[in-house]
Amino acid sequence: MGSIIELKGITKRFPGIVANDHISISFEKGEIHTLAGENGAGKSTLMNILYGLYQPDEGELLIRGEPVKFSNSKDSIRHKIGMVHQHFMLIPKLTVTENIIVGQEIGTALKVDRRQAGETIGALSEQYGLKIDPGKKVADLSVTEQQRVEILKVLYREAEILIFDEPTAVLTPQEIDEFCDILLKLKEKGKTIIFISHKLAEVMKISDRITVIRLGKVVGTVEKKETDSAELTRMMVGRDVNLGRRSRRQFEKAENILEVRDVSYTVNKTVKKLKSINLELRKGEVLGIAGVDGNGQEELVNVICGKLTPDSGSVVMNGKDITKDKIRDRKDHGLGLIPEDRHRDGLVLEYSIANNLILGLQYHETFAKNGIWLNFKKIHDTAEEMKEQFDIRCASVDVNAGTLSGGNQQKIIIAREASRDPDVLIAVQPTRGLDVGAMEFVQKTLLEQRDKGKGVLLFSLELDEILSVSDRIAVIFKGEIIDVVDAQSVTRQELGMMMLGSVKGKGGTEVGTAG
Repeated sequence: MGSIIELKGITKRFPGIVANDHISISFEKGEIHTLAGENGAGKSTLMNILYGLYQPDEGELLIRGEPVKFSNSKDSIRHKIGMVHQHFMLIPKLTVTENIIVGQEIGTALKVDRRQAGETIGALSEQYGLKIDPGKKVADLSVTEQQRVEILKVLYREAEILIFDEPTAVLTPQEIDEFCDILLKLKEKGKTIIFISHKLAEVMKISDRITVIRLGKVVGTVEKKETDSAELTRMMVGRDVNLGRRSRRQFEKAENILEVRDVSYTVNKTVKKLKSINLELRKGEVLGIAGVDGNGQEELVNVICGKLTPDSGSVVMNGKDITKDKIRDRKDHGLGLIPEDRHRDGLVLEYSIANNLILGLQYHETFAKNGIWLNFKKIHDTAEEMKEQFDIRCASVDVNAGTLSGGNQQKIIIAREASRDPDVLIAVQPTRGLDVGAMEFVQKTLLEQRDKGKGVLLFSLELDEILSVSDRIAVIFKGEIIDVVDAQSVTRQELGMMMLGSVKGKGGTEVGTAG
């Protein structure tokens, strides 16, 4: 169809780093062209240049064959380019229509014609299958609905070229499937899509062509039909990556190391979030907890970790009832946690890497005399050892944790928790937002803990991760465990149906619906 965008020798430098190193790519009209690469490869920087948020130090940008220079995003919008950012830019108190028309109001200075704008937005929503009520407040929308508002915003501005920056990072598997359908519909309507992602399943599902960027340089551009996930991974990381099932050590006596017995929990005395949950985690296994987000996973984690006290039932670890123990006591008893939100619950971003590596251990005699006087040399030396052991990539363990990439921040948490030698390690969405190299490291570490005889409880919304890492899988639906299955005998489709409430019978046949 011909190139609608050409990037020629684009170079962008920041202090101490070349984010884009003489990058040249062409994008054809009406295609879905994916930019793939690890976090920090330079993908988002390149697209921020195309959208006018950054200006290149070198190189040339051509739109429809004409050289252009963008000083800001308004310049790119005038050239019919729109960008949907990973973090939404919406005002919760305003309606869908009000959010979309900000800066594009129809009517006079004294009166904005919201009715006409709402009709236009409704028609766009219908045309592209986005299913959004223009009059609804953004505060009342789900995450996936808010993303659709962002898409409508760029369509309302008549964008022909749409850039999506890691758009599926916050979506569940079912929402990702719906989102991919939306992109295919946009392509069908003649839009050109630039899709930034490191999730190979969706890249292979919707792309026409894929350009891989590594360390700020283009590794190559391939046709989707002429490549596969293994080749793309090698291009992205520079080596083979194993995210599949690995051989496991067998334990003759796999006794229960953690038991959740008849646990129920109610919010505000009305909403039953957990209903008589029973789980057994064995020594030397990974037990995956699969379910659509919001079906009680958060409450179950918090009950086990001690943030919540159940209405009834008990939590038993190593034969000891810990239901009423404090969080610190549970950790000292052998419970480790990789939390879902590493910024909120896992790290203090303004603290150094070294201090984050001993967070929660600073009162132990190893690091503090009499639990008060910190031994800074011991803390620093320990941090240096953990930096090497867990491949934490940083200039120094004395820099703030907030300066690192998401993958390296996650390695800090994993290093801290694994170094405590826990009997039970709970991992909640441990690879969310990570690239394939970091994902491989996280999954390998979980399996190493399993093979040491530890029990690993894995909460994940990623079906492929649950299937490849788990030994057994418990499916949670509306606060109930509806089935526990062997990970090697259940299919992805069966697991997906179970997450929606269908109970798997012998041979994988549906025998009913929970709830």
